Amino acid sequence: MKEMFNFRKFTNMKKISLFIVAALAFASCSVLNSDPETEFTKSNYFTSESNVEVYANAFYNTFTGYGSGSGDYYFNTLNDDQSDRGITPWTYTSVGATNNVWNNAYTEIRRANTLIEQIPSISSMSEPAKNNWLGVARLYRAWQHYRVVRAFGDCYYIDHELQTSEGNILYGPRQDRDEVMDKVLKDLNFAVENITYNESSRVAFNKYVANAMKAEICLYEGTFCKYRSTADGQKAPDAARATKFLDECVKACEVIIKSGNYELNGTDVSGYQANFNSFDLAGNKEMILYKHYVNGSMGHGTIDYTCGSTPVIGMSKDAFDSYLFADGKTAAETAQPTTDQGVVKTILAADGICDTDHDVIDISAVLAARDPRLSVQVDKYVHFVDHGYARFGGAESTSTTGYGVLLFDVTTIGTSEPNWNNTTRQSTTGNWTDAPIFWYGQLLLNYAEACAETGNTTEATKAIDQLRTRVGMPGVAVTGGDLLTNVRRERRCELMYCMNDRYWSLIRWHELDRLDTELHPDIAKGAWVGTLAINPQGGKSVETDAAGYIVTNNGNKRTYDKKYYLYPIPSNEISLNPEIGQNPGW
Repeated sequence: MKEMFNFRKFTNMKKISLFIVAALAFASCSVLNSDPETEFTKSNYFTSESNVEVYANAFYNTFTGYGSGSGDYYFNTLNDDQSDRGITPWTYTSVGATNNVWNNAYTEIRRANTLIEQIPSISSMSEPAKNNWLGVARLYRAWQHYRVVRAFGDCYYIDHELQTSEGNILYGPRQDRDEVMDKVLKDLNFAVENITYNESSRVAFNKYVANAMKAEICLYEGTFCKYRSTADGQKAPDAARATKFLDECVKACEVIIKSGNYELNGTDVSGYQANFNSFDLAGNKEMILYKHYVNGSMGHGTIDYTCGSTPVIGMSKDAFDSYLFADGKTAAETAQPTTDQGVVKTILAADGICDTDHDVIDISAVLAARDPRLSVQVDKYVHFVDHGYARFGGAESTSTTGYGVLLFDVTTIGTSEPNWNNTTRQSTTGNWTDAPIFWYGQLLLNYAEACAETGNTTEATKAIDQLRTRVGMPGVAVTGGDLLTNVRRERRCELMYCMNDRYWSLIRWHELDRLDTELHPDIAKGAWVGTLAINPQGGKSVETDAAGYIVTNNGNKRTYDKKYYLYPIPSNEISLNPEIGQNPGW
């Protein structure tokens, strides 16, 4: 079987230039734009499979992975898992003139449609080759339409390069979101049936990546349609539609599960953490698709942003309390100590973990009584303004909630990676740990939820128990209670800080009101610090409530409104086409 483009070996600068130019040559800034003038034209570029391959592999680069100030991990803080100083507001509180989600998605859709229209006329390509690359392009087109529907609801499904003469589309009303998603499913099914290249790769699109993408999209659509509400300006729940998409999710997951090509990494919690803080994920059999970074040429700053002197956006008390205890029980049922309050401990500058001698809160015993994943999510010391902590030397860190973000960090002690030191670790562009994009643990969560929603409790339980066994936790039977509650809790704990998953899950579960700080005050609280926040002058280094927990909202609040289920349509789009309409409440 033909070997697809290998991003890890793509280092020749001449080829890199070709990659970038080819990727951009046929892109447009808007659905209204025609192709820009470049040194390439469609007629002289789309002449061989190798050129198609270079063009298509630009799709890989649009998956952000880790970043520096933004990205798929940690930086998305509109949720109940993290609490910023002053509280992260709603993404949009008023109608903007433009919207990058809208613009970027339709730029990428046009790019995919360019490829789809050009491939059939390339005489040198075989039919299987054509179908493979058509599958890749349709997969990517499906992914981008899904992102638009998820954000805006009704939108335009575009299956060809639009021309300025097509006023019925350019100046017509949006299409019903359900109709768009039905077409997305057709694209996905074509992709999983026709992509045949590079089955063993974990850095390029193949049929397993296609099925992973299909599973995510179908889980979203199935649960969204099951729980949506007319009271919130949405369509009524549709049980038949929900079942259809959830069944498609299960089918996609089973292709990957039954392939035998993937398994959970490691047999303890260190294997779980290694998915997020490894220099090279090439040998990690949990990865379905990951983003590879290269020391000195392609880096990110995620580690720096989670261990710098500016307070990192820490885990909320609400999220901390969502982790089960080590015996698999909830706080109401456990035999473990249930306190979340640590003990005051003095740390010394001489030990290289702080700038001056001072006190912090040691929560080692608290973490030992909980799900082991919590111990690799947050630091053993609660640290905040005037009570900082440096894990392995370097700049002293503080956290908005007191809980440090540990998951992505790499110890500088004992690593064999060349040039890895505290300066590199705290660089906004010099981190080069690899980022998961789709992985097996994530897929098991999708599978478990789709199975639980459709009544297959045996398979749902089996999937969750695999994740728990990996980190040394008892299974679902020990926890007891509602299966779907267990599945959703597992998702939250396993995917903490990952892919903005919590926010989009609350959207599809129809539980967005959980982000209201008045209704759920613990999402704007952090760790217990007792009286340690009081400084010698009588003031406070951080605000605390009467019980001694850090309060992060700084007098602000985030109030739920049903309109937040959808982003507003940009005003510029409405000016160009009044028929496009506006979403409810905006």
